[in-house]
Amino acid sequence: MAIKLVAIDIDGTLLNEKREVTKEVKEAIAAAVAKGVSIVLCTGRPLPGVQEQLNELDLFQDNDYVITYNGALVQQTKSGKIIARHGLTHEDFLEIEVMARRVGSHLHSIDDKAIYTPNRDISAYTIHEASLVKMPLKYRTPEEMTPDMNIVKMMMIDEPEILDAAIARLPQTFRDKYTTVKSAPYYFEVLNKEASKGAAVANLGQHLGIDQDEIMAIGDNENDLSMIEYAGLGVAMGNAVSLVKEAANVITSSNDEHGVAEAIKKYVL
Repeated sequence: MAIKLVAIDIDGTLLNEKREVTKEVKEAIAAAVAKGVSIVLCTGRPLPGVQEQLNELDLFQDNDYVITYNGALVQQTKSGKIIARHGLTHEDFLEIEVMARRVGSHLHSIDDKAIYTPNRDISAYTIHEASLVKMPLKYRTPEEMTPDMNIVKMMMIDEPEILDAAIARLPQTFRDKYTTVKSAPYYFEVLNKEASKGAAVANLGQHLGIDQDEIMAIGDNENDLSMIEYAGLGVAMGNAVSLVKEAANVITSSNDEHGVAEAIKKYVL
């Protein structure tokens, strides 16, 4: 069956190691759009962190959508209309903040306005994330984080060996209560149990009347696993982690070898 929707991860997938969209990838995406295929950027980034790529690929038409916060938010790019949103409650925030301190990891929280850290000794990875996604960074004690804040996701962040040790200390009850996913060696994301890239792609497909086997998903890291598994055609980048490669139907070239363009040309065009 023909592919009608392509969900594409950004970091490590759409972007090469220079954080650029190559000419080959741009041309393949434009050709797919011209054919009437929905191209949906599907990222762990918040919306401000993906605006540059949406502009560059001209994905601001009435029928364009974007999936952000690792699937916690699905919305139209032009109008901002929300199709699905699964955030965290204030009670969730308090529980996750205590857990991060208990297992020994830095932490930050993200809403639609800013990134908030309770750590006076701010992690370099929190600073990196704020710069990457173009959001302001604010220090806030847990007491200053109020129930009216709409937190979308939280991230434990640290040096890889410290983060891995902290993750290993998490009780299974905590892992069962939330969607937890490692999106980089130094990022471990905690989201609403209903939030994942796979669930978001499914929600959007249902909204658009597109069947599961008409969807292709392309990704490279563990946070892409759920959409790779859900899509009728799951595509792992050549630079993907082993878990993603094992789950995928096919493997394309790396992000430095225009892997997204290769997959679109072969399976969509």
